[in-house]
Amino acid sequence: QVQLVESGGGLVQAGGSLRLSCVASGRGFMMYYMGWFRQAPGQEREFVARVGWNGASSIYADSVKGRFTISRDNAKTTVYLQMNSLKPEDTAVYYCVAGSKPLEKGGYNYSGQGTQVTVSS
Repeated sequence: QVQLVESGGGLVQAGGSLRLSCVASGRGFMMYYMGWFRQAPGQEREFVARVGWNGASSIYADSVKGRFTISRDNAKTTVYLQMNSLKPEDTAVYYCVAGSKPLEKGGYNYSGQGTQVTVSS
Protein backbone atom coordinates (compact mmCIF):
# COMPACT_ATOMS: atom_id res chain seq x y z
CA GLN A 1 0.00 0.00 0.00
CA VAL A 2 1.30 3.45 -0.95
CA GLN A 3 -0.07 6.78 0.24
CA LEU A 4 0.54 9.87 -1.85
CA VAL A 5 0.22 13.49 -0.73
CA GLU A 6 0.57 16.34 -3.21
CA SER A 7 1.44 19.97 -2.57
CA GLY A 8 2.53 23.04 -4.47
CA GLY A 9 -0.56 23.92 -6.44
CA GLY A 10 -1.94 27.43 -6.63
CA LEU A 11 -2.87 30.38 -8.81
CA VAL A 12 -0.32 31.70 -11.31
CA GLN A 13 -0.40 33.97 -14.33
CA ALA A 14 0.17 32.63 -17.81
CA GLY A 15 3.87 32.25 -18.48
CA GLY A 16 4.63 31.61 -14.84
CA SER A 17 5.97 28.55 -13.07
CA LEU A 18 4.94 26.17 -10.31
CA ARG A 19 6.60 23.16 -8.72
CA LEU A 20 4.42 20.33 -7.50
CA SER A 21 5.67 17.84 -4.93
CA CYS A 22 4.36 14.43 -4.00
CA VAL A 23 5.51 12.63 -0.87
CA ALA A 24 4.97 8.89 -0.83
CA SER A 25 4.72 6.70 2.23
CA GLY A 26 4.31 2.98 2.60
CA ARG A 27 6.10 0.07 1.05
CA GLY A 28 7.80 -0.29 -2.26
CA PHE A 29 8.25 3.26 -3.48
CA MET A 30 11.19 2.33 -5.65
CA MET A 31 9.22 -0.47 -7.26
CA TYR A 32 6.75 1.87 -8.91
CA TYR A 33 6.58 4.11 -11.89
CA MET A 34 5.67 7.53 -10.50
CA GLY A 35 3.90 10.24 -12.36
CA TRP A 36 1.24 12.87 -12.71
CA PHE A 37 -2.21 12.97 -14.23
CA ARG A 38 -4.53 15.95 -14.41
CA GLN A 39 -8.25 16.54 -14.73
CA ALA A 40 -9.86 19.74 -15.93
CA PRO A 41 -13.54 20.51 -15.24
CA GLY A 42 -15.80 18.43 -17.45
CA GLN A 43 -12.93 16.43 -18.88
CA GLU A 44 -11.45 13.02 -18.27
CA ARG A 45 -8.30 12.53 -16.27
CA GLU A 46 -5.31 12.58 -18.60
CA PHE A 47 -1.69 11.52 -18.41
CA VAL A 48 0.87 14.30 -17.94
CA ALA A 49 4.27 12.73 -17.18
CA ARG A 50 5.95 9.74 -15.59
CA VAL A 51 9.41 8.70 -14.44
CA GLY A 52 10.96 5.28 -13.95
CA TRP A 53 12.29 3.87 -10.71
CA ASN A 54 15.80 5.25 -11.19
CA GLY A 55 14.77 8.73 -12.26
CA ALA A 56 15.34 8.00 -15.92
CA SER A 57 12.86 6.91 -18.60
CA SER A 58 10.79 10.07 -18.41
CA ILE A 59 7.78 10.31 -20.69
CA TYR A 60 5.61 13.38 -21.27
CA ALA A 61 2.29 14.14 -22.88
CA ASP A 62 2.75 16.12 -26.08
CA SER A 63 0.85 19.05 -24.56
CA VAL A 64 3.50 19.59 -21.85
CA LYS A 65 6.67 18.43 -23.58
CA GLY A 66 9.43 21.04 -23.32
CA ARG A 67 7.63 22.93 -20.54
CA PHE A 68 7.28 20.40 -17.71
CA THR A 69 10.00 18.33 -16.05
CA ILE A 70 9.39 15.34 -13.80
CA SER A 71 11.95 14.07 -11.31
CA ARG A 72 12.10 11.86 -8.26
CA ASP A 73 14.24 11.65 -5.13
CA ASN A 74 14.14 8.08 -3.89
CA ALA A 75 15.91 8.95 -0.64
CA LYS A 76 13.06 11.35 0.17
CA THR A 77 10.37 9.20 -1.51
CA THR A 78 9.28 12.34 -3.32
CA VAL A 79 8.31 13.09 -6.90
CA TYR A 80 8.38 16.56 -8.39
CA LEU A 81 6.77 18.22 -11.37
CA GLN A 82 8.39 21.48 -12.44
CA MET A 83 5.94 23.37 -14.62
CA ASN A 84 7.22 26.31 -16.66
CA SER A 85 5.61 28.54 -19.29
CA LEU A 86 2.20 27.70 -17.90
CA LYS A 87 -0.86 28.24 -20.07
CA PRO A 88 -4.53 28.69 -19.11
CA GLU A 89 -5.22 25.26 -20.61
CA ASP A 90 -2.95 23.74 -17.95
CA THR A 91 -5.61 24.60 -15.37
CA ALA A 92 -6.67 21.37 -13.68
CA VAL A 93 -6.45 19.27 -10.56
CA TYR A 94 -3.11 17.48 -10.66
CA TYR A 95 -2.88 13.99 -9.21
CA CYS A 96 0.25 12.15 -8.20
CA VAL A 97 0.04 8.46 -9.11
CA ALA A 98 2.04 5.28 -8.69
CA GLY A 99 1.81 2.22 -10.86
CA SER A 100 3.48 -1.08 -11.56
CA LYS A 101 3.28 -0.52 -15.31
CA PRO A 102 4.23 2.46 -17.51
CA LEU A 103 1.71 5.14 -16.62
CA GLU A 104 1.32 6.58 -20.11
CA LYS A 105 -0.74 3.51 -20.95
CA GLY A 106 -3.45 4.90 -18.70
CA GLY A 107 -3.47 2.72 -15.59
CA TYR A 108 -2.09 3.14 -12.11
CA ASN A 109 -2.42 1.49 -8.73
CA TYR A 110 -2.47 4.46 -6.36
CA SER A 111 -3.48 8.12 -6.55
CA GLY A 112 -3.25 11.10 -4.24
CA GLN A 113 -6.11 13.48 -3.49
CA GLY A 114 -4.93 16.08 -5.98
CA THR A 115 -3.76 19.67 -5.92
CA GLN A 116 -5.43 22.50 -7.84
CA VAL A 117 -3.44 24.44 -10.42
CA THR A 118 -5.09 27.53 -11.89
CA VAL A 119 -3.44 29.57 -14.64
CA SER A 120 -4.95 32.97 -15.36
CA SER A 121 -4.69 34.67 -18.73
